[in-house]
Amino acid sequence: RAAAAAAGAAAGKSVEQEEAAFERPYGGAVDSERLHIYAFNHTVRRNRTEGVRVAVNVSAAAREAPVLVVVRQEEAVLSFQVPLILRGLFQRKYRYEAVGRTLCQPPAQNESEVQFFYVDVSTLSPANVSYQLLVTRVESFVLGTHQPLDFTATAAQPQYFKYEFPEELDSVIVKVTSATVFPCSVISIQDILCPVYDLDNNVAFIGMYQTMTKKAAITVQKKDFPSHSFYVVVVVKTEDQACGGALHYYPFSEDEPVDQGSRQKALNVVVSPAITSQAYVSGTLFCLGIFLSFYVVTLLIACWGAWRQRRKRAMGLLAPVETPRTDTARLLGDSGVTPDPFLGRPPYSTYGYGSFDNASTVSTENVSDSLLSTEASYGYADRSLENLVGRPRLDSLSSVEEDDYDTLTDIDSDKNVIRTKQYLYVADLARKDKRVLRKKYQIYFWNIATIAVFYALPVIQLVITYQTVVNVTGNQDICYYNFLCAHPLGNLSAFNNIISNLGYILLGLLFLIIILQREISYNGALMRNDTQALECGIPKHFGLFYAMGTALMMEGILSACYHVCPNYTNFQFDTSFMYMIAGLCMLKLYQKRHPDINASAYSAYACLAVVIFFSVVGVVFGKGNTAFWVIFSIIHIVSTLLLSTQLYYMGRWRLDSGILHRVVHMVYTDCIRQCSGPMYVDRMVLLVMGNIINWSLAAYGLLARPNDFASYLLAIGICNLLLYFAFYIIMKLRSGERLKPIPLLCIVCTSVVWGFALFFFFQGLSTWQKTPAESREHNRDCILLGFFDDHDIWHFLSSIAMFGSFLVLLTMDDDLDCVQRDKIYVF
Repeated sequence: RAAAAAAGAAAGKSVEQEEAAFERPYGGAVDSERLHIYAFNHTVRRNRTEGVRVAVNVSAAAREAPVLVVVRQEEAVLSFQVPLILRGLFQRKYRYEAVGRTLCQPPAQNESEVQFFYVDVSTLSPANVSYQLLVTRVESFVLGTHQPLDFTATAAQPQYFKYEFPEELDSVIVKVTSATVFPCSVISIQDILCPVYDLDNNVAFIGMYQTMTKKAAITVQKKDFPSHSFYVVVVVKTEDQACGGALHYYPFSEDEPVDQGSRQKALNVVVSPAITSQAYVSGTLFCLGIFLSFYVVTLLIACWGAWRQRRKRAMGLLAPVETPRTDTARLLGDSGVTPDPFLGRPPYSTYGYGSFDNASTVSTENVSDSLLSTEASYGYADRSLENLVGRPRLDSLSSVEEDDYDTLTDIDSDKNVIRTKQYLYVADLARKDKRVLRKKYQIYFWNIATIAVFYALPVIQLVITYQTVVNVTGNQDICYYNFLCAHPLGNLSAFNNIISNLGYILLGLLFLIIILQREISYNGALMRNDTQALECGIPKHFGLFYAMGTALMMEGILSACYHVCPNYTNFQFDTSFMYMIAGLCMLKLYQKRHPDINASAYSAYACLAVVIFFSVVGVVFGKGNTAFWVIFSIIHIVSTLLLSTQLYYMGRWRLDSGILHRVVHMVYTDCIRQCSGPMYVDRMVLLVMGNIINWSLAAYGLLARPNDFASYLLAIGICNLLLYFAFYIIMKLRSGERLKPIPLLCIVCTSVVWGFALFFFFQGLSTWQKTPAESREHNRDCILLGFFDDHDIWHFLSSIAMFGSFLVLLTMDDDLDCVQRDKIYVF
């Protein structure tokens, strides 16, 4: 005390020092000539940590000259002014006349020792400034496991508590809740170091932190804290904009602080054990077990199918491969009537447009090798094809191009004759050389494989950078996890959301294996000149199926990358290959009955690239942007009309300078001069329904302007895919075809799985359309094995449903394998 008095006298100040006690308020007044010092002491124990809190209030007269409070401890110094001035956005100043701070406690060196600290109160104001000082003990300073604690905090009176890991726990989850949304607050996990950063302007300097409205959760691992203990810091922010609140307007001058009054928030904190390493193992094995079981079931079905085939052959129910064509044809037909080509009639000599009975047929006259396409019997025998006879069917196609068969001047007129018939058959649209089409559709697979490599590598690099930034800065507002069920592993913050995408990869690979087996079997039949493979059923082209399987695998990889750090800047990673899958499925449906006129891989992927481009632009600029929605809606409607016209006329419609003249002439002849119905009624019904749905979606987007543009765009693709699939099934049944038990079972099971999957998808555990704090209000606990949440179950079910959908596309026309192509309708 003498030393302090001497120092004060030397400085020309009057120093008043007194012994002070806890839980007792002290009042006084200081000015520029007077300094008050309060000396405190308390006993600390090594096995028990006790918090100490210092609270200071000043009168309104102290606004011009604040009071400076300095707390001196043995190993730390804490200082703050009262009124406390904190800054917000745009350098706004906020004044708080009641300040409370918790002292950082140094560890005790002995079992029990007395520690001293001093509270100095001073000011530079020439006039007296009155204050009130209260130093209290924080009895519940140390948090216990499963022991909730209620407390209040303000912007100038933050709170923090200590937690010590028990020996048996390696990780815990800290949950903080509040009954009120605002004021916005920040939850921080900091190491046991002094000083503790517990103000709005410095809480982000160290440790892990996240903003909060009503709910927050942070998983903490023991290995990250050498002392096996940490502080839970709760700070109320000066403004609510970070949590989605409004930034209030205050009429103030540039340097005039705003008095916000009391921004108080009641909170509850509880620390619970996180999952153990056994839960990681069981969750991973569960995930692997589900999807590897599909491999086992597929193998059993394949063995059963092979056994049935051998049994039928042994019983003489299947004709041997060498059976003459006429015998095979009689065996495959139900009525026992030999088709026209086998009676020696010219296959296209009796075209009757609009007649189902006079259907086009496939020429098989004197076919010693199936490479002689139907075009040879249609008047193109002068094309030099003799060099193809005798060559193996699957030779290299390096010198064979699709355009080589479209160079004659009468090709276009022939296409007009064939494709504008009122009733088309698959034989009419399967006239090109199979080797050429095989090469054409293989490009789909090689292109998507190339796209996948160039797309995935920078994505992986980017999300690794995101995760590194989160780990280094501790800012958990960067990524939108379900923090109540986010299980870290290594450097990954949410391992469960990543491993749950394994189903897409494994089932995509299984689908590729199934397609490979089918292709090998089909190619073997072609090499044996099997009539059923050559002349019957939907033409088999596997390139699009390979592309679909690859897209499913890439969806799993990119979805896992997205869930490394989910946010709005990388959401397109999760949806890009969903667009691809929807587009490829529609192309495959169309290819089944239109193999000659399906889109090329280059044009198809170019269109999908435009879709992804609009997805990115919509996510970045579409929110509330009227101009963007108007432009997009116009493009959507115009594209729908152009595509509808192209489909209605089977690709024989041209967009050129004479389009207006042709449209006017058609309206005059078909609508004014004589009122006639559409020539292609089925196609017209599909396209009218498609236009109604797309125009409705465009109107909804223009009026509602949904924030999640990427999901809106995906919904457009899925609606069109479902419409086309329903049309295909209805027309298939209407044409007298049927569904075999396996595709029918796949349709039923897949529909049920899709229903459950969508239920879990719409649970909405987080959303990057809102602020991180608002997104955490949707967080929920794990619901499966204590390891997986609702969105993980969506990953499981949607991968199974997509795999089932692919199987439906693969098997839905198996009933036509014994039907000649000139008897299979096009729709």
